[in-house]
Amino acid sequence: MLRRRTALSVTAAAALLAATPLLTACGTDAHPGAAAVVDGKRITVAQLQSRVKDVRTAQATSPQGKQLIANTGRLSLATLNSMIFDRVLDRAAADAGVQVTRADVQKARAAAEERAGGAARLKTMWLQQSIAPDEIDTVVRNQLLLDGLSKHLHADRARPDGQQKLVQALSKTSRDMRVDVNPRFGKWDDQEVILGQTKEPWIVPATAHPQQA
Repeated sequence: MLRRRTALSVTAAAALLAATPLLTACGTDAHPGAAAVVDGKRITVAQLQSRVKDVRTAQATSPQGKQLIANTGRLSLATLNSMIFDRVLDRAAADAGVQVTRADVQKARAAAEERAGGAARLKTMWLQQSIAPDEIDTVVRNQLLLDGLSKHLHADRARPDGQQKLVQALSKTSRDMRVDVNPRFGKWDDQEVILGQTKEPWIVPATAHPQQA
């Protein structure tokens, strides 16, 4: 669920700079330069900025670039939400003994590409969800980790009660990891395992994938 990015044209580059959220280097007083601290480890503003730029670069070179950029105005918040969630999910899966190999990811990605109608189509679909091409493997891995964690918990992700059981497990891990977010990006909600008002579709039925446009 990798096309190498081509060089931006002057016009595309200008659009990228205009659309990329302005991120300053200041963090909290306790963690200067940090967008968030998860389990004592920083996610720096520079790391967040780099991820945001990767998405904007890919969007700017897409035929639907203007629409993609317009539809992802809160990209920095959504991206930070994903970066925090990745760490929480990794810990929860590891604690449950869930492992995903590189071969597992490659197999699942190949299946996703086939369902989507090809690798290029899959990239476009995920770009609509603010996922840069270089991050697709991470998304695929996360879905496999969620599948494995759900199986460990005997939670059916296609059912509300199964999703709730999964949320509860991730919420406990989130609390244990003491997520501290720079106030300028909002506040992390341990109960819902989400940053502020962002709406990342991480809990979806195991067979689901982004709808084709």
